[in-house]
Amino acid sequence: MVIGNPGSAARGEPAGAADRAWIERERDQARAWEAIGARYDEAFPHKDGQLAMVATLLELLPPGARVLDIGSGTGLPTARQLTAAGCRVTCLDISPRMLGIAEQNVPEAEFVLGDVMDLSADGPGFEAVTAFFVLLHLPREKVRTALGLIGEVLAPGGWFAVAMVEGDVDDVPIAFLDSRIRVTGILRDDLRTLLSESGFVIGHEQVLSYAPETTSAKPEIQMFFLCHKADERS
Repeated sequence: MVIGNPGSAARGEPAGAADRAWIERERDQARAWEAIGARYDEAFPHKDGQLAMVATLLELLPPGARVLDIGSGTGLPTARQLTAAGCRVTCLDISPRMLGIAEQNVPEAEFVLGDVMDLSADGPGFEAVTAFFVLLHLPREKVRTALGLIGEVLAPGGWFAVAMVEGDVDDVPIAFLDSRIRVTGILRDDLRTLLSESGFVIGHEQVLSYAPETTSAKPEIQMFFLCHKADERS
């Protein structure tokens, strides 16, 4: 796996105007998460759906499985839950501050500063990838691209756990925990279709209503999907 810095052209292509705009966009997103820091866990302290999805994932993984946690944030609860079960975890995030907090919370993991859009297959691949509430920070067209890249870094027979917020918006700026970030919402039927078209077969799903512990974030419908690569098990 090769990963560049947030928004970088990790595949070695020269940056055009569109690339430069994307790099600046991702830097803005990273700066927002730098400001949010540990307050995210304070606003979203109850992550029952996330914990349950990882528990189901762990039942399917071999001992010592390699897992990539995309958008790992503070490392809680996913990276800690995975390392506690004996997995070898790589935490990927665009925010240096978030990675610093995660390193304190889950010192057993490996930490990489980078962007999901810069993923590149290199090596044996991961037995599982988790991406909880991170793809919603991409424009819809890039969500599809990111799913393809995730499929590339998965080992044969690998599993993918993803969570999104249900909605019908595409790359809109919103106020979130006193910062400003860009988000995308996808309707659940559309997300099922997108996962299928990206080469995944859904094995388990759950939809939950969630109310944050702050008025700085709105209530939301959370969608959790656990998938495997279609070409390996279909």
